[in-house]
Amino acid sequence: MRLARFDGDRLGRLDGDQVVDVSDAVIPHPDGGRLHGWITSVAAGTTPSSLAAADGPRRRLADTQLTCPLPAPPKIIAAPVNYLDHKQEMRVEHTVANLGIFLKARTSVIGPGDTVMLPYTDQRFDQEGELGVVIGRRARNVPVESAMDAVFGYTCLLDMSLRSTEDRSTRKSFDTFTPIGPWVVTADEIPDPAALGLRCWVNQTLRQDCSVADLVFDVPTLVAYASSVMTLEPGDVLATGTPQGVGPVADGDHITLEIDRVGRLDVAVSSRDAIPYAARVGAASTGPRGGSNG
Repeated sequence: MRLARFDGDRLGRLDGDQVVDVSDAVIPHPDGGRLHGWITSVAAGTTPSSLAAADGPRRRLADTQLTCPLPAPPKIIAAPVNYLDHKQEMRVEHTVANLGIFLKARTSVIGPGDTVMLPYTDQRFDQEGELGVVIGRRARNVPVESAMDAVFGYTCLLDMSLRSTEDRSTRKSFDTFTPIGPWVVTADEIPDPAALGLRCWVNQTLRQDCSVADLVFDVPTLVAYASSVMTLEPGDVLATGTPQGVGPVADGDHITLEIDRVGRLDVAVSSRDAIPYAARVGAASTGPRGGSNG
């Protein structure tokens, strides 16, 4: 199934070019909305029926404004340098195997058609297209062999990045820096995520084009590794890493991420409220600045 949020927090099942409103079959999560509520109820075994069989009012997808499918995931867990070609591109020594994972603020999430807001006028910001993995049950120390049992589904995710000296969690956690969507595809639709192709455009230029098979930590290894560090919860999102082709984005740009069998995510970029980097809270009055990678 492809499950999408629309009109705020209505939940829809996509059926061809139509959206079937299945909201009445779902109890919303108090923090995360209807899709999060459905994932939680599936994990608890309390779903009254299958959403695949649920029916409701229909509308054309083309006439429906989709919103972020998971507007408040419990955690966003990200994998730095998880493609070897990105390691070479960024000229760094280590991969996720040495660097481990990091967290992004859940308040950084936006959805399809929304706008990435750049915070500074004079710094470089890059797009990073990634496959997002949505966790479907509580998991701790799961083995690689059974890690896929913890996966609810997949989505498109952009890990927007400031190139500066701060640590990854800071540089990637600005509000609007984690676009997700346009929907979540359940895991039964994608038996092998390694078979997926990923492409990302900025404006009309194709920047990233790869196979998810090229991950250093593939999806089951990443899920197992993350669960060895922290307890995974229903609704958590794992950002699996980005391939080579990251590059600067600026005011007025348009980013499109497309993943085979998952979907196509479009967002705009704006620097409308940006300030000079030197004017940020706590900025030192003197001292050199360098770039950082990942």
